[in-house]
Amino acid sequence: MSRPAEAGRRARSLGSRPTTRYALRVVSLVAALALWQLLTSLDVDVWLRFSQFPTVTDVAHAFADRVTGPDYWTDLTDSLTRILTGFLLAAVLGVAVGILVARSRLAEDLLGPVLEVIRPIPAIALVPVAILLFPSNEQGIVFITFTAAFFPVLVSTRHAVRALTPVWEEAVRTMGGGRWRVLASVVVPGALPGIFGGLSVGIGVSWICVISAEMISGQYGVGYRTWQDYTVVNYPGVFVGMATIGVLGWLTSTAVELVGRRLTHWLPRTSYAPAGRPRVPRTAAAQAVPATAATATAEAEEARDEHLV
Repeated sequence: MSRPAEAGRRARSLGSRPTTRYALRVVSLVAALALWQLLTSLDVDVWLRFSQFPTVTDVAHAFADRVTGPDYWTDLTDSLTRILTGFLLAAVLGVAVGILVARSRLAEDLLGPVLEVIRPIPAIALVPVAILLFPSNEQGIVFITFTAAFFPVLVSTRHAVRALTPVWEEAVRTMGGGRWRVLASVVVPGALPGIFGGLSVGIGVSWICVISAEMISGQYGVGYRTWQDYTVVNYPGVFVGMATIGVLGWLTSTAVELVGRRLTHWLPRTSYAPAGRPRVPRTAAAQAVPATAATATAEAEEARDEHLV
């Protein structure tokens, strides 16, 4: 096969892979919905009582009715506003405090014990504190959202900064860079992957806690509406709220990951390969000719040593 034909075949193969993956994801989602519809429509009760569940069609009708009303979009806007406000505050303060604690022993000694005592407390357990502390329920819900996202961001940032290679900082200082230069050129860029890992976790935990806070002390929001549907035994409405929460959580987490990939575009990206072996192009494999058996043995030993390290 000629080189142009081989290149065209490879381009078509690479172009079809994303389409195949998206198709598989759609098929898995449709299969899950079909299984849900089958179990609920047949009233299957084998330990799990699917007869108590609404069917997919019931939830779809309830969702269509809810979308056409004004309350749904008001709840959506309120929940997103609370999430984004608390999450952005947690992102800024969590990264700042995480870097400070990781870089300063004094800050670690002063702030570390307090933070470690508060960190295991579930954010939802702070709802009474928020009700007593803040003059309005809205501020209390934002506080709960902030607390939920703050500690994942803080811990991830702290570990990412402490895991940085000291050689990078020494190189910057050798060239005359000061503390702020090290922070801007080494600490923040090097810790970005870990920081965005904490942000991705934090946005998910924020959704869990803001919904719970809305159920307890909110007046509007997706969580508040879901709880109201439960109290009046409107189970299709409850599932509409659950589906809305899931979609919103997925969209916001995806947005955080996309921003993280854009800001860390300089990182090497690995692609999935069976058995953990990297994919080698055929042309490169055909052109690669080992010089001697000794060279091949040395390279194998070096690769083994790096793997062990």
